[in-house]
Amino acid sequence: MSYPSNLRYTKEHEWISPDGNVATVGITEYAQRELGDIVFVEVDTIGKNLEAGAIFGTVEAVKTVSDLFLPVSGTVIELNAALNGAPELVNSSPYDEGWMIKMTVNNPADVEALLDAAGYKSLVG
Repeated sequence: MSYPSNLRYTKEHEWISPDGNVATVGITEYAQRELGDIVFVEVDTIGKNLEAGAIFGTVEAVKTVSDLFLPVSGTVIELNAALNGAPELVNSSPYDEGWMIKMTVNNPADVEALLDAAGYKSLVG
């Protein structure tokens, strides 16, 4: 399993990749494996300012629906439009083409407080 060292991770299995005050968010390889085949990603929080841990959307797999949690406080500004026609990108490329949202980050220091790759790897074993 892959744990890219340039990302930060949450205990709820989201990853975040900051670029200044904008960050890209998705779910980890571990999460997509646990969920199985992804068939739909829904994000209805575009333009909303949310607190860390708030639900920003859902991901639907063949047998379950799971909430998606915002890693840090900020505003959801974009949904990965490619997921509308190809939600399976979350399975095949969770850290690249399968990203879910872009967001502005209220406090960039909050990103650094999340788990690093080693911490996340020890969490999931």
